[in-house]
Amino acid sequence: QVQLVESGGGLVQAGGSLTLSCAASGRTFSSYAMGWFRQAPGKEREFVSVISRSGTGTYYADSVKDRFTISRDNAKNTVYLRMNSLKPEDTAVYYCAANSGSYYRRLYEYDYWGQGTQVTVSS
Repeated sequence: QVQLVESGGGLVQAGGSLTLSCAASGRTFSSYAMGWFRQAPGKEREFVSVISRSGTGTYYADSVKDRFTISRDNAKNTVYLRMNSLKPEDTAVYYCAANSGSYYRRLYEYDYWGQGTQVTVSS
């Protein structure tokens, strides 16, 4: 089992920045690729970004590319999502998730999920 706890969400003005954190406990953190997803009100949960087990590989959704940066610290069992130039359409609950594979972008490919953290971007 892997337990994931997100933090760092909040209210920010458009153009601002936030950094989300996801702390993992349980089995070896470095055994999992880590992803971030988000779900806006009335919409399906969507892929945001994923990082490889070692942290050397990353992949982003087109909607956040060049604005968001995913990173991880395996010594601290934590994955981060730095979000810059935030837009109102980035408003959503953000979830981190773990998968034992690779650069997965589909929800069903992930084994463990956090409870989510709310990000609200005002215009």
